[in-house]
Amino acid sequence: MKQAILVAAMFLTTATVLAAPAPVEDVAGGSNDDRVSRLERIMKAKQQGDFEMQRRMDVLQNEVLDLRGITEQQNYQMNQMLQRQRQLYEDIANLTAQSSTPAAPVQADATSVAAASSTLGETGSYEAAVNLVLKERKYDEAIPAFRNFIAKYPESNYAANANYWLGQLLYNKNEFSDAKQAFSTVVSQFADSNKRGDSLVKLGMIAEEENDLAGAKALYNKVIKEYADSASARLAQQQLLALKG
Repeated sequence: MKQAILVAAMFLTTATVLAAPAPVEDVAGGSNDDRVSRLERIMKAKQQGDFEMQRRMDVLQNEVLDLRGITEQQNYQMNQMLQRQRQLYEDIANLTAQSSTPAAPVQADATSVAAASSTLGETGSYEAAVNLVLKERKYDEAIPAFRNFIAKYPESNYAANANYWLGQLLYNKNEFSDAKQAFSTVVSQFADSNKRGDSLVKLGMIAEEENDLAGAKALYNKVIKEYADSASARLAQQQLLALKG
């Protein structure tokens, strides 16, 4: 029986030694029991080596999966940032389109605007004001629409954006004093708004228009410090470079 075990073990050991290095012991000489014991030790050492190799491969595989998850998360965050940046540029392009495609001025009746918005509710009034800008391009009518919305819903979730839109419209009409007030409202009253950084940049641009270059630089530097790596910070950096040039 032991001889059969010895023969089987020798075949297994030969295959194992050819497959991977293992501790070498002299199996020649000694009794059959000694030879079997030596072969068992060789096989055990090989199994332990295989187990350790598998453990290391499992660790490496887990690390690869972790890195893949981090990469996917970073890609998602980058895509979100690019979408916000594109939206900002679209907002600016839509608002500045007035200067390139001038339309006949329309004198809006503030009373009729207020009456119309009163029947729409908070969300409907805000959307109607935005649509006057983006869809209908009725910029003069949009100004009283936003003013009415702000007066009626000063604590609305849309209030920061409404003040920002109002500031943009007034800035495009060179009404810098009123525009300054709208942007300042966003900065001072809506610290968590994603329009605060953009409003600070606009205040810097108004300061330039008023020949307050020191004030403009201070505002741009504030944006770069508080909103690093944002679209607002990049715009502020461009404005600073233009001032230096």
